[in-house]
Amino acid sequence: MPRLWETTIEAHRREVREAILNATAALVSDRGLRSVTMSQIAEETGIGRATLYKYFPDLEAILLAWHKRQVGSHLAYLAEVRDQAGDAGGRLEAVLDAYALICHQSHGQDTALAAFLHRDEHVDRAEQELREMIRDLVAEGAKSGDVRVDVSPDELASYCVQALTAARHVSSKVAVRRLVAVTLSGLRRPR
Repeated sequence: MPRLWETTIEAHRREVREAILNATAALVSDRGLRSVTMSQIAEETGIGRATLYKYFPDLEAILLAWHKRQVGSHLAYLAEVRDQAGDAGGRLEAVLDAYALICHQSHGQDTALAAFLHRDEHVDRAEQELREMIRDLVAEGAKSGDVRVDVSPDELASYCVQALTAARHVSSKVAVRRLVAVTLSGLRRPR
């Protein structure tokens, strides 16, 4: 249950909102998408139903807000990974590896929930941001001689994103790393 008051009303509202998102995610994970009710979320969060409805009109709005937060967190993590790696090739490999592992973590996710969450426009915007990040790394790698120049960076970025989503369907991190290695080999300059 969130503390009654933070230092400001805005901080309190943020804390309550985060508690609602976290409680909903836990309930959906435990019980499945179709088994969660607004009453359960209010009870799990430690707030009244009327208060819950002040924050979100329905379960769909809560789930979309939670997913938007998750996607934003993944993009921020990928940017952090990119900024910590060394040269152009190292940054590209680090981001592709991190992205593939994120995809792999969704292995076994409720398919109804995934279909529901991935139909929103925030997913399209996030995928575009991801493609742009990878495109920039590919272009940088092409300038340094690490990446092929006979295919546009946009096409190669799309190739990377599509190829690495296959990590959702493999059973181990070793298999994920193999997918990254195969993807990277497709990016190398032809000899």
